[in-house]
Amino acid sequence: MSAILAPLSSSGGASADTSRLASRENLDAAGQRFEAIFVGMMLKSMRAAKLGDGLFESKALDQFRDMQDQQLAQSMAAHAPIGIGKAMTEFLAKAAPLRDAPAAPAPTDGGTQ
Repeated sequence: MSAILAPLSSSGGASADTSRLASRENLDAAGQRFEAIFVGMMLKSMRAAKLGDGLFESKALDQFRDMQDQQLAQSMAAHAPIGIGKAMTEFLAKAAPLRDAPAAPAPTDGGTQ
């Protein structure tokens, strides 16, 4: 059973490795990708809230519109961000030193017993 699960955990599962957070470039890239996903979800929600069906609606048109919205979301995240990716990046940058700091040694009483 573990042989079946091994490829899943190495290729797409959640990882506990936080060493990649140490690089500011990686944090910025993750923030930009997060913002692109968030904007894409907003666009998808706005498209779903349409008031009526168009005259030429089809599954193919919906598929191409979804691809266009995905590209638009990536472009918006790269060139005109709304700020949620930067907020996430700043939060992770502040939290990273706390995780990496070693525990403080216990205070000693000077050897008086």
